[in-house]
Amino acid sequence: MRQNTLKKKISKSSSPKGNGKSIFTLIEEKLDVRSILGEGIPVKFVPPFLYVALLALIYIWSNHRAENLIRKIEVMQREVEDLRADVTTLEAEYMLSSKQSEVAKKIAPLGIVEISEPPVKIKVKK
Repeated sequence: MRQNTLKKKISKSSSPKGNGKSIFTLIEEKLDVRSILGEGIPVKFVPPFLYVALLALIYIWSNHRAENLIRKIEVMQREVEDLRADVTTLEAEYMLSSKQSEVAKKIAPLGIVEISEPPVKIKVKK
């Protein structure tokens, strides 16, 4: 078998900065990833990594759903406030229209008039 020369070519190439080290090379040196992972990612790290990635996705989805729910609640609260204002207006109109003077105005075209003298109490002796 032949040797892998790709790593040798990559390590020999220089970065555009001029000092020969990129930011990723500096991070790799500071974190010392090669001593932990060796030359590649061990298969034993894949399931925990996938589990953490799944938990992160669930967390993001949960936050997104909660924010959407909060927006819907705010819209519904504004709608309830508008409906409450409408109900208050309708109740005030109903209370005004049920006054004796307003009822008298409404039934005047029908020929019914309001009595001007108080009712008489009839007493019967036994």
